[in-house]
Amino acid sequence: MKVAVIGTGYVGLVAGACFADTGNTVYCVDNDISKIESLKNGVIPIYEPGLDTLVKRGYTEGRMIFTTVVAEAVQAAEIIFMAVGTPPLPNGEPDLQYLKSASEEVARAMNGYKVIVNKSTVPIGSHRVVADWMTPFTKQPFDVISNPEFLKEGSAVDDFLKPDRVVIGTEKEEVYQKMVDLYSPFVRQGNPIIWMDPVSAEMTKYACNAFLATRISFMNELSVLCEKVGGDIEMIRKGMATDQRIGKHFLYAGVGYGGSCFPKDVQALMATARREEITMAVVNSVEEANYRQKKRLAQKVFSHFGANLKGKTFALWGLAFKPNTDDMREAPAITIINELRKAGAQIKGFDPVATETARAAIGSEITYCSSAFQAIEGADALLIVTEWNEFRHPDFARMKKDLKNPVIFDGRNIYNPEEMNKLGFTYYGIGRGGKV
Repeated sequence: MKVAVIGTGYVGLVAGACFADTGNTVYCVDNDISKIESLKNGVIPIYEPGLDTLVKRGYTEGRMIFTTVVAEAVQAAEIIFMAVGTPPLPNGEPDLQYLKSASEEVARAMNGYKVIVNKSTVPIGSHRVVADWMTPFTKQPFDVISNPEFLKEGSAVDDFLKPDRVVIGTEKEEVYQKMVDLYSPFVRQGNPIIWMDPVSAEMTKYACNAFLATRISFMNELSVLCEKVGGDIEMIRKGMATDQRIGKHFLYAGVGYGGSCFPKDVQALMATARREEITMAVVNSVEEANYRQKKRLAQKVFSHFGANLKGKTFALWGLAFKPNTDDMREAPAITIINELRKAGAQIKGFDPVATETARAAIGSEITYCSSAFQAIEGADALLIVTEWNEFRHPDFARMKKDLKNPVIFDGRNIYNPEEMNKLGFTYYGIGRGGKV
């Protein structure tokens, strides 16, 4: 099958590489000439485990074609995936200018019937909006359908190749069957390809991410209560995770969620509710709780060192919003750094892969270090913000020696409080042991 993917960002590049790896010819389109040239040279613009291998193989074997010419891709393809960015506006609604522009350009280039697939996260009802945008620019027949992505950054390739489910939103059975043919190599173990109407498909994406964000914010609020009454959120998590009605996923307390999906989708769902004059108290509370939680680790620093941090230097381990990605969008590290810098502190940060994206997001507000131990040399304390595996079993004796004060603020609860205290550290976790 011949497929076009409009947009070579996170979603588009992963989708294109995975479709190409199952034998399809995939035209990957982007209006950024430098990005397209970089991809042809094997340079991947995002960090995602396994993606570079798929892209290089697909391009070398001629199944991935990188181009800036929309017409070349559209006229060759049967199915066209719209995977352009839809960043949030200040009011929380997605910015659809790039999707509108791409829709019009695709329509102008069409040379026959096409299936247009909304792969980007789009507002509820966008399949109709895209169709309205396209209609004035083409006389060719087409169908616009919804096929939301459910990829976790850091495991996106594996999620695409082995999906829990594939959601197809279309009114037409023949279109659904065409999509089944495309996705069938990924669901050989029997995972479902779910057929539903386009509105339900669009809403499913928002519903899933808002629900998962709710679990995170619930655990974070519970962690604050734990610190007041002396409970241990990790013990509570284990007790909850063994309840089959709840399960074990997304029950970790920490410094709040970030990234490209949860913040944007929660805000977009709230914006839709406001437009429809619906009160979604639970979703609103999720957003508010996450905003508070991002400041929680900095508040612990203030409780220990005082509100004036002039002359103090703090090491941050982890800058990306989660491990195995270089994504800095809505990263809790940004909020933590801003809070500490406002109090006069100097920051030395280290992240295994996110240095350049962090530099673009944060600028020169911090010192970027080339190793974890370079960051802690002479620092007054260590803050753990992202739970990279290489931070889990460091040389604690060296840490204690290199830090000016043996103080650790663990925003991801990767260490055991009792063991840290035995090693001579003053340890602050999230929701553990009644610490502030």
